[in-house]
Amino acid sequence: MALTKIYTIGFAKKSAEEFFERLKQHRIQLLVDVRLHNSSQLAGFTKKADLPYFLREILGAQYLHEPMLAPVEALLRDYQKGRIGWAEYERNFLELLRQRRVEQRIPKELFAKPTVLLCSEHSADYCHRRLVAEYLAEKWGSVEIIHL
Repeated sequence: MALTKIYTIGFAKKSAEEFFERLKQHRIQLLVDVRLHNSSQLAGFTKKADLPYFLREILGAQYLHEPMLAPVEALLRDYQKGRIGWAEYERNFLELLRQRRVEQRIPKELFAKPTVLLCSEHSADYCHRRLVAEYLAEKWGSVEIIHL
């Protein structure tokens, strides 16, 4: 069985140049946006209205927004407001992924070409994109996760 690579990246604390150069360095062909909110002004150069254009023009890459891989509003809000800690957020989010059966609904073939999961957090340590990648790796097997 061939090894599948899942790349992840956050845009926070990165200039547009740094962000797109990292994607270019790894020859990313598809960006899967796993953010719940991808159109706010805080998203800067990664706003849903602009990102597909930048990806196409700079990298020749495609854009896909996949809210099935995002947390629900209540869970995200509880974590952001400090009502729950990371451990509880992680448990609840992984349960959400299980309930959604994302390993069956997201085709592994989507990652046959260099594909990156996008979220906002600078580091993957406390970000749901890491949880998504690890969940899929556990379910699919033969997956390498690379955080950009």
